[in-house]
Amino acid sequence: MSHVDSWDINSLNIEAHHPQVLRSDNETRVIAIALPGGEQLQEHQVHERAYLVVVDGEVEVSSDGGTKTGGAGFLAHFEPAERHEVRATSDARLLLILSPWPGEGHPSRRD
Repeated sequence: MSHVDSWDINSLNIEAHHPQVLRSDNETRVIAIALPGGEQLQEHQVHERAYLVVVDGEVEVSSDGGTKTGGAGFLAHFEPAERHEVRATSDARLLLILSPWPGEGHPSRRD
């Protein structure tokens, strides 16, 4: 029988400004983030393909493709190196999935 890792994202004790890595392996990194209303993840980019899932609250996501707003259940995808910004319009709980981990060009990779 295989082992299933699972988390109840809404019940995790995640503090603002202290993201919690839930899982990290050679393929993917999963990070839970608490983003207080009015705060933002300033414009940035990552080396990996990024998926942002809103678990609770509401956010505005901006990239070259414009701005989208979404609440619980909203999913956004960013290509590797795509610049983007996330702003919480209310207290938000987010799940960030990065794959492949680490992505090409990431400082931890020794290609």
